Amino acid sequence: MTARALNKLNDTALKKATFEHLGRTKKLSDGGGMYLHVQRHGRYWRMKYRFDGKERTLALGVYPDVSLKQARAKRDEARQLLAEGIDPHAQRAQLDQERAIHNANTFEAVAQEWFEHKHKPEVEATYAQKNWNRLRNHAFPLLAKRPIAELRTPEVLEALRRIEKKGHKDNAHRVKTLIGQIFRYAIATGRAESDVTRDLKGALASPTPRHLAALVTPEEIIPLLKAIPSYRGQPTTTIALELSPLLFTRPGDLRKMRWSEIDFERAQWNIPKTKNGFPLIVPLAQQAIALLEQLQPLTGRFEYVFTGTGRPNRPMSENTVNGALKALGFEGQMTAHGFRAMARTVLVERLGYPENIVEMQLGHKVPDVHGRAYNRAQWIEERQSMMQKWADYLDELKQA
Repeated sequence: MTARALNKLNDTALKKATFEHLGRTKKLSDGGGMYLHVQRHGRYWRMKYRFDGKERTLALGVYPDVSLKQARAKRDEARQLLAEGIDPHAQRAQLDQERAIHNANTFEAVAQEWFEHKHKPEVEATYAQKNWNRLRNHAFPLLAKRPIAELRTPEVLEALRRIEKKGHKDNAHRVKTLIGQIFRYAIATGRAESDVTRDLKGALASPTPRHLAALVTPEEIIPLLKAIPSYRGQPTTTIALELSPLLFTRPGDLRKMRWSEIDFERAQWNIPKTKNGFPLIVPLAQQAIALLEQLQPLTGRFEYVFTGTGRPNRPMSENTVNGALKALGFEGQMTAHGFRAMARTVLVERLGYPENIVEMQLGHKVPDVHGRAYNRAQWIEERQSMMQKWADYLDELKQA
């Protein structure tokens, strides 16, 4: 076949080859089995060929998105495959499958699957979203499109070093932990063979120690306890402030407390999911029950115990308790999170409670002698007694 016979069409003829101009569907041959199929809804490049005695059709693209020159190049590639005994249609299907597998196994795809099926169901929603934002902002720009099985330690280190250069050493370690969790998920699902973050030990600068302001000695605590009742603000804020030392839960858990989680008969607050994904039972001392009963007539008809100002269907702002402490003159001395350090220090060092019981009440993961996490109801009687004695001790300090 000559070049002239092979390439019959030209750009001028193609511009005129429309359904409106021709008045009907038509196949315009370019030779070598390739033709432009003019239809009412578009113009399509096709190639007819025979393989194993059967006639087949190969799609080459849509004109004018695929130009005449590009369509001819695709045709020539298909003809070369046929000369090598390869079916172009089967070859394309194989490449499409490989591309789909590649796309499904990129770092971003595996991270998305890990997040939806593993991380999100196991941890508190706000914490999960923060972690996803960390991945999106710091890991994905460099790693997203790379097949996770092909990622190597230096690539991950480069992404983490970029975070360090911005002065965010703590965040670099958090992102490293998340990437490691994604790799372990990939290993479990057969899409990676090793966790490359294991070889990053010591490669990052040590995180900056964070010391949240907290008052931890009786001499420091007494002025705070005496000042709290003097706060003049919303009743929800006042009672949240008074409950903070009594319950010493994470501030996010306290502000999202729901009435449906309070069991007045058992004197317990059942948190369905804390930051680390575990449920937590918080025994309620008599003093805590009394405070909740004060608030019930005001917000009991709403979902949240501590409703937002002007937004009764949403919880109070995350900065509300810190704002109240600032208003009382304790800025730089005490934070909402500091009540946890206060309770842990005094309960262990002053009142002599075992660390594992206190840590469990703080909502931390506490393994038993076999390395298994304790059941949320473990030592519930001991913890109920501890929380009542803790509330009584705070009353004694307040009256000192």
